[in-house]
Amino acid sequence: MKDIAINLLEERGVTLEDMAVLVLDLQKKYYDDLTIEECIENLHHVLEKREVQNAILTGIALDKLAEKDMLEEPLLSILKKDEPLYGIDEILALSITNVYGSIGLTNFGYLDKVKPGIIGKLNENKEKKCNTFIDDLVAAIIAAACARIAHSKKEVL
Repeated sequence: MKDIAINLLEERGVTLEDMAVLVLDLQKKYYDDLTIEECIENLHHVLEKREVQNAILTGIALDKLAEKDMLEEPLLSILKKDEPLYGIDEILALSITNVYGSIGLTNFGYLDKVKPGIIGKLNENKEKKCNTFIDDLVAAIIAAACARIAHSKKEVL
């Protein structure tokens, strides 16, 4: 399932490296010895969780169905426009951040608002693809990896 989830992300233009760059960017001020390899490793751990895999499968399937006009109205138009008041895309993504607690939630909020890196690229491609769910899913995966790093690094008091 993890490999399927990673392949689906890659099919939609998202690599582990794209996400790792943002994980590193968000965490480097707290852990100056953090490497991109550690960020990728933490992303792998996040992607091993069944809740994460299920969210990815569901969200990407809905994005693809919308692209093919295979959903009923008004849902089809809502997804194609990525209506700001829809919110279900964020709710699905929050199922990923909830695995790692409040740190994941706050990082997700920041990523969803600022839309840096790959998240912004996904958000820009609205005319070509329906990325209503995937941009939030990617933000949540990154946020969860950041939270995992925060939980696993030992603080020196």
